[in-house]
Amino acid sequence: MNPNEQIVQTSPFVELLAVPTAQATNLSFDIIINQEITLQNYCEALIAKIFELPQSEYTAFINYQIYQVKEPSIWLNKLEKLLANNEGLFTSKCAFTRISKLINLIEQKRKEMQSTSVKETKTNTPKRLINADAEDRYFSFHETKQHIETLENFNDKIIYLTEEIFDYEEADIISKNKNLGEYNFQCEKLKVRLQTTRKLLLDIEKEKQENDLKAISEIKPIFKIRLNGPINILTDAYKQMMNEVKPNGKPYIEYKIKEIAKFICDNYLDENGNELSILTIQTYLSPTRTDKNPNNGWKIKL
Repeated sequence: MNPNEQIVQTSPFVELLAVPTAQATNLSFDIIINQEITLQNYCEALIAKIFELPQSEYTAFINYQIYQVKEPSIWLNKLEKLLANNEGLFTSKCAFTRISKLINLIEQKRKEMQSTSVKETKTNTPKRLINADAEDRYFSFHETKQHIETLENFNDKIIYLTEEIFDYEEADIISKNKNLGEYNFQCEKLKVRLQTTRKLLLDIEKEKQENDLKAISEIKPIFKIRLNGPINILTDAYKQMMNEVKPNGKPYIEYKIKEIAKFICDNYLDENGNELSILTIQTYLSPTRTDKNPNNGWKIKL
């Protein structure tokens, strides 16, 4: 199955190590993203790489990735989560063998790391700022908040916090810092705050747009010229200047039909003093609607 046929469900990777093609040093194993790197396109590129690589290269690929990240065990956990979130992409027999092999390799690599000194915590975060320790990681709201501040997209922030809450609630917690709040509650509180802020910003933007539209609608010409005859006499004159009169090789008036139609409606009234219909004016201005031109006797010749 082509992974591009379905939307890839993200996993909250903390480290998004990707490069544009021009900066790649290993085209086979580098995650290539030639645009702004987001959690969504990083996960999509990672899934695409899994389908692209031969299964025989999976071990080398995983080693290549974890040697670049600061927290290999966390990256492996997020990769495993990514595979679990996207099981639907691996329904064919061939694809199923890929996910099975990857899961086995992740578990092997995790055991390998645990049997060596690689497992030891590589962090400068003081113990007093760690909310809880689990078997394969620790949970620090201090770190989480710092990471959230590096994300520009609100959706990425919400997704990351949601995944952290699930990971904490599913983790086998070994110890907790009694001086700090529950990690999941702190994440949930920050998540609600972000959602509230986003709604407020959207409401402010919506109100601004409404006020701008209201201000535009209230701007009216000082007066409108009332026509004492058929409207098509006027529109035909504009149509000539837009299509036929070209003193410098360009149309005398070089605007779109919609723009000229709006200008005419904003500045003229029909012979009864009524507003003009912009759809009618657009029809009259159309170069193909010669049936809407005035008789030669009434035509303004330019």
